[in-house]
Amino acid sequence: MFYREAGDFKTSYEADNQTFPIAFDRYRYWAVLAVAYLVIPFIINDYWANAIFVPFLIYAIAAIGLNILVGYCGQVSLGTGGFMAVGAYACYKLMTAFPDVNIVLHVILAGGITAIVGAAFGLPSLRIKGFYLAVATLAAQFFLVWLFNKVEWFYNYSASGQINAPERFVAGVPVTGANTAPWAQYLICLVFLTVCAIVARNLTRGTLGRTWMAIRDMDIAAEIIGVNPLRAKLSAFAVSSFFIGVSGALFFAVYLGAVEVGEAFGIQKSFLVLFMIIIGGLGSIFGSFAGAAFLVVLPVALKVIGVDLLGWPTDIVSHLQLVIVGALIMFFLIKEPHGLAQLWRLAKEKLRLWPFPY
Repeated sequence: MFYREAGDFKTSYEADNQTFPIAFDRYRYWAVLAVAYLVIPFIINDYWANAIFVPFLIYAIAAIGLNILVGYCGQVSLGTGGFMAVGAYACYKLMTAFPDVNIVLHVILAGGITAIVGAAFGLPSLRIKGFYLAVATLAAQFFLVWLFNKVEWFYNYSASGQINAPERFVAGVPVTGANTAPWAQYLICLVFLTVCAIVARNLTRGTLGRTWMAIRDMDIAAEIIGVNPLRAKLSAFAVSSFFIGVSGALFFAVYLGAVEVGEAFGIQKSFLVLFMIIIGGLGSIFGSFAGAAFLVVLPVALKVIGVDLLGWPTDIVSHLQLVIVGALIMFFLIKEPHGLAQLWRLAKEKLRLWPFPY
């Protein structure tokens, strides 16, 4: 009864075209932000930060980036793990080369470097698409992992081949290193996610986003009406890679603290983020959040229910997770290609019309 548009009048085009035109939606999202910023930092502990909240925030940034490329522009990519590795290693080199510069600037610059690399690997999209573009980005994934493994300069000639994040501070509070508090890890990732989500939402609703969607829907027709495919595709690769690079930098510096490229950014990472946007919903910012939340919470929930409560062996639970994810991917690809985001939209439509028949 409270989710209605009756009486919610708009007096300008900007008010009618805002992201959340229904007042209840605006209040709900402000309430979510208030809880995220004003409640969770005071109650979060190390387990909740490292098991759920911090990986969810980082994967949500990566999912937003991949969704811009795949969901909005229609360019298939299997190189997400490699681009996350570019962000991680760029952040590491910047942190060690410029120790007096703020870590926030390092993460942003790492995203910029990844954007340049992503645009370079996006050049084949001007000639190929579909399966062939997926193979080209898959080649980028393996090439980048091989490069960071073989060129010792990237990991500062360390004997172990690992990169370790030195301790860095924001406003006097450590956000990387062994002395980082869980709330500090959570807050810096939350700030980056909030900014990235706002930027992505505005980009996809603007002129650039419309050119991406025109290329996705029918590239030949888009070119005929004046859309520049070179600019549209390369900008999609660059913006997508920027977000993915930021997530890779945070994944290394804030979340793990020490990584080895083959283990942390292998091909499984690319498929994990791709599964997030398939389950969450292609072409939807909310779907990126939903898919990331689902695939981060699922293994934790299965462990609590299967191992702790039912006493199942750990290997059975891990295989059950793969079965559930695979079944959901087939279900959404066949029955609901727009994923959880579309189910959420349908639920809201039913709520707006309730108790009348739909």
